[in-house]
Amino acid sequence: MSGATGFLGGALARRLQAQGAAVTALGRNPAALAELERAGMRALRGDLADLSFARAACQGQELVFHCAALSSAWGPAREFYRANVLGTRNLIAGCEEAGVTRLVHVSTPSIYFRYAARLDVAEDAALPARPVNEYARSKLLAEAEVDRAFARGLAVITIRPRAIFGAGDTAILPRIIRRLQSGRLRVIGDGRNIADLTCVENVVDALLLCADAPAACLGKKYNITNGEPQPLWELIGQVCARLGLAYPRQRIAYPAAMALAAALELVHRALPGQPEPLLTRYMVSVLAQSATLDIRAARRELNYTPRLSVAEGFERFARWWQQGGR
Repeated sequence: MSGATGFLGGALARRLQAQGAAVTALGRNPAALAELERAGMRALRGDLADLSFARAACQGQELVFHCAALSSAWGPAREFYRANVLGTRNLIAGCEEAGVTRLVHVSTPSIYFRYAARLDVAEDAALPARPVNEYARSKLLAEAEVDRAFARGLAVITIRPRAIFGAGDTAILPRIIRRLQSGRLRVIGDGRNIADLTCVENVVDALLLCADAPAACLGKKYNITNGEPQPLWELIGQVCARLGLAYPRQRIAYPAAMALAAALELVHRALPGQPEPLLTRYMVSVLAQSATLDIRAARRELNYTPRLSVAEGFERFARWWQQGGR
């Protein structure tokens, strides 16, 4: 499996091993790979953009989970293409050459994203004419690589999990917490927007269901969430209460925040090598606009049932965070 040193990939690798599977873990983080190796997994360090590495890694594998990705709202297009498109293409080539029986691919609902509220978005919903950022663009191109592989005969299933969080989270909740700690987070808009989140354990469940799903599911894409949309700013309030942080007192209107973010993006694009802006239009929209997905197809065809609630997932995250897991 690829991406084993990441948040989702690591959770999947540990679950597979606990079920008795012989896990080959691919990744680029030597410390995390060493930890997986100590746990009894076969660990391979390398870059999927290297075709020879991808081919060698797939040899002798029956089932491949592709969890690796460069996931960020900001960065050079070439880096996203290399990691997400070329890496997927090479892993597919390795699967085809090695005779892998099934590839389970992790994509993203960011491909649906536009700067407006979207509720109950289904897998076949119309996509924006222009992807919201280079990450979404690259993941859409990666899905096209998977579609072509399916047309050639490779057994593939794709999931699009939204806002994965839980113990071990390195992105969503930690980013919010850091902004709360610095006092830089503002309530954007009216603060009443709702959002879907997904406990990492539930995403792992979905991946394992894909591994055993009937042939009728091959070639399809499935939205994955907890199926319990949350008022986003109420959840942030719970983060504050649970971790002893101050809730943001200041507000900023959505149009003003978008204008500020657009200006910051313009400046950062004009200065190569600059880090991600303090505010991006994507971030503004995520914090201010409602966004939920329709997961009926996954429930019906994969028999997916979220078993861990958002509240339970957050409590697991909070305990891990307070114990120094970060």
